[in-house]
Amino acid sequence: MAQLHPLPLLLLLFLFAAAGVSAGGANGAHVSAVVAEKGLAFAKDVLIGEAVRSLTPLRLPGVEKAVRVPFLGGVRVAASNITLFHLDVGDNSTVHPGGSGLVVVASGITANISMHWSYCYDSWLLPIEISDSGTASILVQGMEVGITMEIKNSNGSLALSVLHCGCYVKDLVISLDGGASWFYQGFINAFEDHIKAAVEKAIPENIIGGAGKLDSFLQGLPRTVSLDDVAALNMTFVNDPHYGNSSIEFDINGLITSAVAKTTNNLQKHPHLSLSCGGASKMLLLSLDEDVFNSALDVYFKAGSMHWVVDKVPDQSLLNTASWKFIIPRLYWNYPNDDMLLNISMASSPVIKITSEKIGATINADMIIDVVDGKETVPVACISVVVSASGVVEISGNKVYGRVGLDDFSLALKWSKIGNIYMSLIQGVIRVFLNTVCMPYLNSRLGNGFVLPVVHGFTLQDVNILTSAKQLTLCSDVIFTNASSLASLAFL
Repeated sequence: MAQLHPLPLLLLLFLFAAAGVSAGGANGAHVSAVVAEKGLAFAKDVLIGEAVRSLTPLRLPGVEKAVRVPFLGGVRVAASNITLFHLDVGDNSTVHPGGSGLVVVASGITANISMHWSYCYDSWLLPIEISDSGTASILVQGMEVGITMEIKNSNGSLALSVLHCGCYVKDLVISLDGGASWFYQGFINAFEDHIKAAVEKAIPENIIGGAGKLDSFLQGLPRTVSLDDVAALNMTFVNDPHYGNSSIEFDINGLITSAVAKTTNNLQKHPHLSLSCGGASKMLLLSLDEDVFNSALDVYFKAGSMHWVVDKVPDQSLLNTASWKFIIPRLYWNYPNDDMLLNISMASSPVIKITSEKIGATINADMIIDVVDGKETVPVACISVVVSASGVVEISGNKVYGRVGLDDFSLALKWSKIGNIYMSLIQGVIRVFLNTVCMPYLNSRLGNGFVLPVVHGFTLQDVNILTSAKQLTLCSDVIFTNASSLASLAFL
């Protein structure tokens, strides 16, 4: 049996998988993704965890001071190798969408700092210079970090910028070790203000630098994603993100175009998504219009990809004219005991219809009966077959699967070189052919699954799939399975 090119439910699943990617200029949207409150909290925890990993160890600038001490005279003190090597954010962090940005606040942070200290002084009492040195451990308590980020549409890509970032340190506990450290605690305490200021300056600078890398990552995402050598997915972001009280919605063009064609313009404004997910609280809601699937089917149809030659069936005798001598007598009289082929091609682009009850497809195909007469293949008749089918979508991890079943079909004779063919006589055979050949083959393809092109290191979990009028919605939690840094994130 020759390979069957993409049919409606196969494409539905493939495109549903592809719509998980982000990239990026157009005027309407057919795919929308809502990051709900639970998803924002997850993203916040991941980003904070990555920020902590990127911030530590953090080298702070050293300092040297000259002070005068009664009875001792001039004392030069220095702090060097000041390194923040541990941060503990804990659970005291929040994220608030609002206006045109995201506000993330982490409070109650503790940190550990190590440093090297030294001093030397000349005294009028002694004609020699006296010096000492040692190490210190510093506990930072009550630190708070706040960042306000703005996400905007920049020519179809997402641009991230930091509007404000601040850090406040409440207390430092400095413990000295080495030399006569117990005696010189007062000198080292002179560095407290410097260390506080250094931490409050360095952490925002590094966070802003990390946000710049994330911005470059977002703007570097492709604006189209090739599905194969025929079709490409338009992943242009449309308009600025929409901020709710506890969620953010991103709108994406999402239509399928020819791999060599320009972006289509038959776009509509996408309605804002409801956060309803069948009563479940999920991190991510991804919605796809039925237009996405139909645009794909139209591309494959115009490319001539929807063509199937059937030369093997479970009951192979059906592909021999001898089995038809009582149903289509002239077929057998003209071509006795000859093998047959079924040459199937789409008469028009299949159509996907999504309702709250099901995902349906209507396929209008021409089935040409070919007779293999010696070395010659002779087309003898053409039957129009209109098939109604419906299917379900299932997801496990980052793979999406599907099943499709036959609902109904109708037959009409378009032309014949072997006399009239009574559709009522062959209807039973065609039903068997659709149920035993077409549907099982398509389900075997759908059963292999398709990998969702999500960000590397993330896995979808506890996925719900809902259908409504003209729309398919995926509701999912996300788990982070790879502790790599943000700089190494890549799309599969």
